[in-house]
Amino acid sequence: MGESVAEATITNWLKEVGDKIEADEAVLEIATDKVDSEVPSEVSGILIEQLFGKDDLVQVGQTIAIIETEGDAPAAKIEEAAAPAEVAEIEKTIETVKEVVTAPQDFSGSDKFFSPLVKNIAKEEGISVAELESIAGSGKDGRVTKEDILKYIENRKSGIVEAPKAVVPAPKAAEPVAAPVQKSQQAVPVSVNGGDEIIEMDRMRKLISGYMVASVQTSAHVQSFIEVDVTNIVKWRDKVKTAFEKREGEKLTFTPIMMEAVAKALKDFPGMNISVDGDYIIKKKNINLGMAAALPNGNLIVPVIKNADQLNLVGMAKAVNDLGNRAKAGKLKPDDTQGGTYTVTNVGTFGSVFGTPIINQPQVGILALGAIRKVPAVIETPEGDFIGIRQKMFLSHSYDHRVVDGALGGSFVKRVAEYLEAFDVDRDF
Repeated sequence: MGESVAEATITNWLKEVGDKIEADEAVLEIATDKVDSEVPSEVSGILIEQLFGKDDLVQVGQTIAIIETEGDAPAAKIEEAAAPAEVAEIEKTIETVKEVVTAPQDFSGSDKFFSPLVKNIAKEEGISVAELESIAGSGKDGRVTKEDILKYIENRKSGIVEAPKAVVPAPKAAEPVAAPVQKSQQAVPVSVNGGDEIIEMDRMRKLISGYMVASVQTSAHVQSFIEVDVTNIVKWRDKVKTAFEKREGEKLTFTPIMMEAVAKALKDFPGMNISVDGDYIIKKKNINLGMAAALPNGNLIVPVIKNADQLNLVGMAKAVNDLGNRAKAGKLKPDDTQGGTYTVTNVGTFGSVFGTPIINQPQVGILALGAIRKVPAVIETPEGDFIGIRQKMFLSHSYDHRVVDGALGGSFVKRVAEYLEAFDVDRDF
């Protein structure tokens, strides 16, 4: 899963109970953030139980299935060999797990507010709504925190507290019993003229939609734009790209050159390499560059180049090509999209001159690379100014005005431009 991934959603079981499974054969599919992955079996055997169903959220470290291997003793022999008390304890444990998994709690009817984390812990531990409401909260306005519920669970297991029994009050004779209110479901839109095609968003599109709306509602977006002369970079790349591919086995695009300049600028302006958590600013130790990539189905994904400032141009080119190719092939791993501290998106790939990208939360900045174009420009020389043809592009920098002011946001993108314009045409790759 990767060190920075804490949970995943089961999207599909590829094997059913009773199916034979070979080692390294895919058993189920999971989704983390915007990456779908297959989970292979570590052993050969028969799938005898699925502890979670489709669309269930599972924490890292939880058991999701039981596979009986050839070395396992049959259940009958286990019962013969084990003492009755041990068998009863095992059966009790299995029943407890089944009850927790098969009967998830619904907290929507509670008048109290509980965070998603607290709800997940309550579901996993089989804590009822009434029991959760009885816990004294130490948070703001008496809210139950993670520490509160974990302490309660510990006390309950040690016998200090007992789970309250659910009490269902009987309706008074004089009062009619109201029928349960059915929750309204969102109506599927209907084509007026019968010729429109109505398509439901896929899971990734829904995620992207939610992230973009949340980012706009969270960050105060402001933009700075700067035009950059990249004539030297274009000439240098044209000169060395064939030799580069022959020696390194990799194509040399403009993206790693741009990423190299961004990583250098982030070292100069660490105030852009931060994230925001409520009223706190978190300064990131590592520079991890996200690179927005378009998928074949039209969706967007942002794989991350870890410790980008420590890579030379060859290393950067290999990282960019590797992540880009695996993104297109759907081979990214969950950890490949985690831990980004700043993002770069290449809108020039589709011919856009510049754009106003939305910040990738909880980061505070994102840089859009515009298309490189031949334009007439004023060239200053000791003999005077004259008009010439130059290769130019726009850099569009969106930043979070809650924590980044115009001086920092503008200075950062200007430094990126300075690194690009000062590119050494005699450098080796």
